[in-house]
Amino acid sequence: MTDVLRRGRASLAFSFFAQGVAFALLVTRIPAVQDRYGVSDALLPAFLAAVPVLAGAGSVGTEWLVRRIPASAVLRWSQPVVLLALLGVGAGDRMAELAVALGVFGLSVGALDASMNMLGVSLQRAYGRSIMLGFHAAYSLGGILGASLAWVGAHWDLVLFVSYLPVVGVLLPLCLVGSRWYVGGGGDAGKGGESTAGAGDGGVVFKMLLPLCLVMTFAYIGDSTVSNWSAKYLQDVLGSSEQLATVPYNVYMVTTLVGRTLGDFGVRRFGAVAVVRGGALVAAVGFAVVAGAPGAWVGMLGFLLLGLGLCVLVPQTFAAAGRLFPGASDAAVARLNVFNYVGFLIGSPLVGALGDTWSYRGAMLVPMVLVLVTLVYARSFAAQPDRYGGGHERPRTADVGRGSNGV
Repeated sequence: MTDVLRRGRASLAFSFFAQGVAFALLVTRIPAVQDRYGVSDALLPAFLAAVPVLAGAGSVGTEWLVRRIPASAVLRWSQPVVLLALLGVGAGDRMAELAVALGVFGLSVGALDASMNMLGVSLQRAYGRSIMLGFHAAYSLGGILGASLAWVGAHWDLVLFVSYLPVVGVLLPLCLVGSRWYVGGGGDAGKGGESTAGAGDGGVVFKMLLPLCLVMTFAYIGDSTVSNWSAKYLQDVLGSSEQLATVPYNVYMVTTLVGRTLGDFGVRRFGAVAVVRGGALVAAVGFAVVAGAPGAWVGMLGFLLLGLGLCVLVPQTFAAAGRLFPGASDAAVARLNVFNYVGFLIGSPLVGALGDTWSYRGAMLVPMVLVLVTLVYARSFAAQPDRYGGGHERPRTADVGRGSNGV
């Protein structure tokens, strides 16, 4: 494997890591943001919902951008904007300034998420073997570090700007330097819509992409259920202490990191279909354990299973889109990425509404059923014989198309 690919893989993994840190620093300090700007409980959901809505718009815009410039260029400039927007969230003191900072964060994070996964799909194609889960493992590691740094900031009662400035000061120059070695992108450029699908805007037939869009949505409904409701569920339903109630999300994040770190080996050994089916089944069992748990420690086991199961679905969904539309992978990834935010928007309100009107135990069964629907669409993750032939992988290649990827 060439040094170009190795450097490209390392630099892209660092971008995933940096994004995990930045996103965790924002979402785990929401109470501090609310206090700083005086955002009421009634208004807070509107601010929070605006970020994924604008991120979806940013992802759609990225599809248009990468027809004109390489995805590597979009990533090179969107990541610094995300970091500066995060710093802006901590620097302002008026609600209008918060709205602008979150708006910029949302739009740029959509472009960042889409372009990172475009490059990941392109690099996986160049490697000829599964590496996408490794990139998302780097994101999980960054999320763990970001949440830990947020805890330090909250523990020492640091103002947001002081908490964010050192992190941005370290990550921003490293991301700019690392961007010199990005490899990939240009998956749609000059292809004229070429694809084995052979039709549709940019070569992507939405009917063929729809199963993956549904899997992406269901995976993020499950993920947002854990991130938004695990602490409340453990404390209010399972009777844990407030301190113990903070543990499930950390358990979930750690098992997500472990699952993604090992997941590529599973794909290489057993194939993507088997890994996705296994992940969906483990996640469904996790939700069932959480719903039926007699106490906090059994509930914790359920969240551990959820981390191991859900962690493989999103990376493999992006990888499957790249295999399904090899001549229009950038467009497919950009459109698929929108459903990441759809799931995030649906998941938390859905569980909250069901919990209030029915029961939180019953509410946990809904994402369980949705995750099981993934089994119906598992064949969409199969390697195509003309792309990843010869079992689960194709022979490695170093042909990365340097003329079209901006490196």
